[in-house]
Amino acid sequence: MNLTAGRCAKLAIMAIRARVTSASTRRPGGNRRFGLLLVMLAGTYVISAFVPGTVTRTLQIALFLAIVLLAVRASRAPRRVARLVNAVILAGSAAALALARGAPTGAAAGAASAWIALILAFAVVLILGEVLSGKDVTLQSIFGAISAYLIIGLMFAACYAAMSDLGGGPFFANGQRATTATLQYFSFTTLTTVGYGDFTAAADSGRAVAVMEAVLGQVFLAVLVGWLVSVFRAPRFSGDSAGTVPHPRTPARQNRAAMSAAVRRSSRRQSARPRPGAPPRLTRRG
Repeated sequence: MNLTAGRCAKLAIMAIRARVTSASTRRPGGNRRFGLLLVMLAGTYVISAFVPGTVTRTLQIALFLAIVLLAVRASRAPRRVARLVNAVILAGSAAALALARGAPTGAAAGAASAWIALILAFAVVLILGEVLSGKDVTLQSIFGAISAYLIIGLMFAACYAAMSDLGGGPFFANGQRATTATLQYFSFTTLTTVGYGDFTAAADSGRAVAVMEAVLGQVFLAVLVGWLVSVFRAPRFSGDSAGTVPHPRTPARQNRAAMSAAVRRSSRRQSARPRPGAPPRLTRRG
C-alpha cells in the first residue's frame, strides 16, 4: 500500500505541474482575433480607396496602428515584451502622424510612410509566427495567413509612397500622380501579378521593388496559403471515416490513465506475493 500511495502521489504531482505549466504558457486571446484583423484590413483598404484627402492619411495611420497592436496582442510574446513593443509603436506612430499632418509631401511624409512600412512588416512577422507555431490548422489560422497577405500589399504600398516622397521625381511613368489610392492599386495588382499596365514604375528602384513584391506574392499564395488549406481539409486520422473524428486525449486524461495503470500493476504485484503464515504452493514437475 505504501508503494501504491507513493506512486499515486508522484503521478498527482506530475499532473499538477503539467496543468500549471500549460496554464502559465497559455495566453488568452491567441489566434482567435485574426477574423477581426481581417475585417479591419478590409475597412482600411476601403477607406483609403474611397475617402481622398489628408483625412485619409490620418485615418490610415490610426488603423495601421490598431492593426499592429492587435497583431501584437494576438502573438504569444511575454507581457513585458508586448508592453515595451506597444510603447515603441505608439511613440513612433504619434511622430509619423504629426509628420503626415504637417507636410503631406516631401521628406517628412516619406519618413512617415517608411515608419508605416516598418510596423506593417513587423505585424507580418508576428502573424506568420503565430500561424506557423500553432499545433492545429484552424479557420483562424487561414484568416491569419490571408491577413498577412493583405498587410504585405499595404506594406509595399507604403514603401512606394516613401520612395515617391523621398525620391524627388515622379514614381509612376508618364507623369501620373502617386496618391494613396493609386499606390495601393499598383501594389495589389503587382502582388497578385494581375499587371493591368495602366500604372508602371518610372525608376529602376521602383521596378526592382515591384518585382520583389510579385515574387513574394506568388510564393506566399502557392506555398504557405496552399499548404494551410490542404492541411485544413485533409482528414486528421487516415483510419477513420470522413464523418467521425476521435476525440483527442487531453493531458488530464493521460495522467488519469497513467495513475490507473500504476494502481493496477501494484495490485497485481501484491496479489502475487504469498501471505504470511500461508502454506507454500506445491508445483508439479514433469
